[in-house]
Amino acid sequence: METKARISAPWIKALSKNEIFVFGSNLAGHHGGGAARLAMNWGTIWGQGVGLQGQTYAIPTMFGSVDEIKPYVDEFLNFAKEHSELKFLVTEIGCGIAGWTVEEIAPLFSRAISENIENVYLPESFWR
Repeated sequence: METKARISAPWIKALSKNEIFVFGSNLAGHHGGGAARLAMNWGTIWGQGVGLQGQTYAIPTMFGSVDEIKPYVDEFLNFAKEHSELKFLVTEIGCGIAGWTVEEIAPLFSRAISENIENVYLPESFWR
């Protein structure tokens, strides 16, 4: 699949039936701001900070180090590979309220490219 076809929109306002909004969360699942708050529109569960919830998928980014975030990203990528019927629209997770930079977070998603996980759509900034 061509790279340009796998870029998630910078502002996701609506989801189709098979689309999943992937956002950065905190482990406590307090989805009070940023993309996490927006995710509440699509079935995110207050108090659940990880995984599939309605039409959303939470990846915790509000703690520790990038190395501690990586296992959650790997878990997400494995989940996406197992659910090829779904289209995962990844936001710039961790690059807002959590305070990480694109340069710190984007490499965590390199498997989506190297393994050609075709149903994972990344922000344009992550491709660069």
